[in-house]
Amino acid sequence: MAGNRMQKIGSVFSRTRNLLRIGVIEKPLWFDVYAAFPPLREPVYRVPRPRYGKVKDVIPPIFYQEDEVRARFYRIYGSGPRPFDLSQSNYKSTCQRFVEKFNELKEEGKIEEEKLFEETGKALLASGIILQRRGTDKAAQQDHQDVETRASVLHLQLQTVLEEIQEKKKDGEEQTPELAETQKEDPLPS
Repeated sequence: MAGNRMQKIGSVFSRTRNLLRIGVIEKPLWFDVYAAFPPLREPVYRVPRPRYGKVKDVIPPIFYQEDEVRARFYRIYGSGPRPFDLSQSNYKSTCQRFVEKFNELKEEGKIEEEKLFEETGKALLASGIILQRRGTDKAAQQDHQDVETRASVLHLQLQTVLEEIQEKKKDGEEQTPELAETQKEDPLPS
């Protein structure tokens, strides 16, 4: 019976019968009674079909305004460098503090909606909570600078090679008339 735990294939009786055959389980008390008096319709799993078109969910999804702020916070800042401390009953995560500050600044109404998220981050920084954007650690910045340096060096090398090729072509064009004259004089050089 390895595999799917939903038990959608066969009935309880057929699965139990197969397990008895291979000797995995002992015979349950109800097995002989079920074999002597089987039901009229064997109870097997059937996928429920909607009667009239697609079944619509009657419960609409519930989203609060702070859920959007939380989603944006986690997308930009991540969950932070350390795990949540749920052993303390009064613990507030950085995200919860961010949401509270966001709502506080929004109620004041002094800051525009577009700048409100950034200003909330600045306000938390002023109160001593440091927010680090996702993926902007020093190693990533150093790698980015190394890539830029390598790209600029490669660009310079390609430029010098291109200039050398162009110079050789110019020299080749200047030498072509001289070669033509020498070939007229001696068609087969030995």
